[in-house]
Amino acid sequence: MSDPASDRAQPRPATIAVTAGRPPHEPDAPLNHPITMASTYVATGDVEYGRYGNPVWSAFEETLGALEGGRALAFASGMAAVTTVLDLVGNDGSVVAPRHAYSGTVMALADLESRGRLRGTLVDIADTAAVVQAMRDDEDCALLWIESPTNPALELADIPALAAAAKELGIRVVVDNTFATPLLQQPLALGADIVVHSATKYLAGHSDVQLGAVVVTDDEVYGAVKGRRDLVGAVPGPFETWLALRGMRTLHVRLDRAQSNAAELARRLAEHPAVEEVRYPGFGAIVAPVLRGGGPAADLLSAGVRLWVHATSLGGVESTLERRRRWKAEAATIPDGLVRLSVGIEDVDDLWADLAQALEGTAPAG
Repeated sequence: MSDPASDRAQPRPATIAVTAGRPPHEPDAPLNHPITMASTYVATGDVEYGRYGNPVWSAFEETLGALEGGRALAFASGMAAVTTVLDLVGNDGSVVAPRHAYSGTVMALADLESRGRLRGTLVDIADTAAVVQAMRDDEDCALLWIESPTNPALELADIPALAAAAKELGIRVVVDNTFATPLLQQPLALGADIVVHSATKYLAGHSDVQLGAVVVTDDEVYGAVKGRRDLVGAVPGPFETWLALRGMRTLHVRLDRAQSNAAELARRLAEHPAVEEVRYPGFGAIVAPVLRGGGPAADLLSAGVRLWVHATSLGGVESTLERRRRWKAEAATIPDGLVRLSVGIEDVDDLWADLAQALEGTAPAG
């Protein structure tokens, strides 16, 4: 039986999302941090200049850090966060990463490899033994990059097992936690060293912000990541950060609804004759049906919906979908008929009715 006093001392994630990063509770104090539009600060303080800090950044970072169990840093975009972490790998080092991962991450690895900065080895991240062997076979491996679930294949990695193996080999572990969010998965507690987010997606949640984040536990790594952010200038705007912080306040209710919708749509899609396979890991709000008609059917579905929006991003309150293989950078091993559905918070029956009518239009003529 739980101790009520202990429960009060350890707020649950939904409570943390609402309460962390608030101004002090003083008479006439605002409930939310105001937007601080400042490039310059009075000297001899902790900030000094707008590239080094902002009160709204601090509030966002405190909230996300509390949710993930580490120290967070805000970035101008998810890719700014990704490339900053990749820059922690020294020259001639190597990275083991999922073959199915966010295309921006894979392209960043390919770009660094083409310039002789590092090497990338792409693996099936769901095959734990193969990933561990890839790390062991490469004496220059400095970083294991994990997505779980992967984008867009929705494969799951055994984060604790991979983190333990990497630790034995002296390899740093990064987890892109964009899909799961800290409400469903906390990789630092599972053994990871660094967590990366595209806060553009679920954290902000309203398709109106570009923002990224890195969360760490080690002070030395924190200093290296912050130093890199400050030097390169990959810093977010105060207004964008304020919007993302406001979005995080409702993350738990948005995710609950979207996840419930996703599970129901996955069930209904699995029974539809136009669908060959449904990829859904059992949590989260991304579903990936593979259509029997392949790419042409997937294109017809994308064009035939009325409520769903054909768009490339995800994690907003509105439902979006796209055939991922329409992008040249997407892995050739992703089925041509795979459609990534980012399920929003609309009424699930309305979402299904729109998908069902569009699926009818994917059947071959005659």
